[in-house]
Amino acid sequence: MPPRKDTDASVSVPCFYGAELRYKREQAGLTLEQLADGSFRGISFLSQIERGERGMPMDLARHVDERLGTDGFFQRRCEDAAKARRVGIAPHFADVAELEKLARTIEDWAPLLVPGLLQTRAYATAIAQSAMPRASDVEVEEVVKARLDRAKLFKRNSPPKFWAIIDESVIRRRVLPSAGMAELLDHIAEVVRTTRSIVQVVPENAMHPFLMGLTRIMTFMDAPPLVYTEGMHSGQVIDYPALVMDYRESYDLLRAAALPPEASLAMIEAAAEDRRNEAQQQRRP
Repeated sequence: MPPRKDTDASVSVPCFYGAELRYKREQAGLTLEQLADGSFRGISFLSQIERGERGMPMDLARHVDERLGTDGFFQRRCEDAAKARRVGIAPHFADVAELEKLARTIEDWAPLLVPGLLQTRAYATAIAQSAMPRASDVEVEEVVKARLDRAKLFKRNSPPKFWAIIDESVIRRRVLPSAGMAELLDHIAEVVRTTRSIVQVVPENAMHPFLMGLTRIMTFMDAPPLVYTEGMHSGQVIDYPALVMDYRESYDLLRAAALPPEASLAMIEAAAEDRRNEAQQQRRP
């Protein structure tokens, strides 16, 4: 058996919190299963907290303090760790950002912007600066880093199956100079090819049920599916089964209105080549 890779507690507050949980658990001579017993939480849930990958809910923090005799430490620092996890993430998206790490499938509809999981640093920076024109460079960098960190879920052993449908205007809109747009479109194509994700493009003149804002559908191994919709400064998580089914049907109709995956990828790569050629012409004296 390969040696266990311990969490680097210096990486972040959640990692420090998780490493301390593991240390106290092992010091008490308890396995993950023994600590989880009576908490209504699973072993994998606790393991993710110890690795700094998931936040600790308050009810579990109380259970852990009682079992480990840690004098309320995990309850006192529970919210601190949660705040640290939300740095750079809009409050209305914080729960969704946590849930996407646990999702079995993620299906995005992006009518205006490239989905966060497919963005490059330059694109994320431009979007953040546009949305927060008075923000400092530090605040913008926090948003950009949080967005890029989310894409690390593609590197996990069992990443979620990702399917994005984007409006054609998304790949045509010149958010960046030609070279930056070429890099963005190349990046999208690379993610599709290396992660076996699917991206479809809806032609600009297509009619479909989702002529509205960003929408996401997520499914899970051990929890009901949910829908997330987002406006300019707010978002809503929908878990009412009948309404989730309505969104599911609308998304399937949207999928039918989009170009096939192969044709969509070809369009993205052709757009990247166009922007690359423009960039080369602009560099010529």
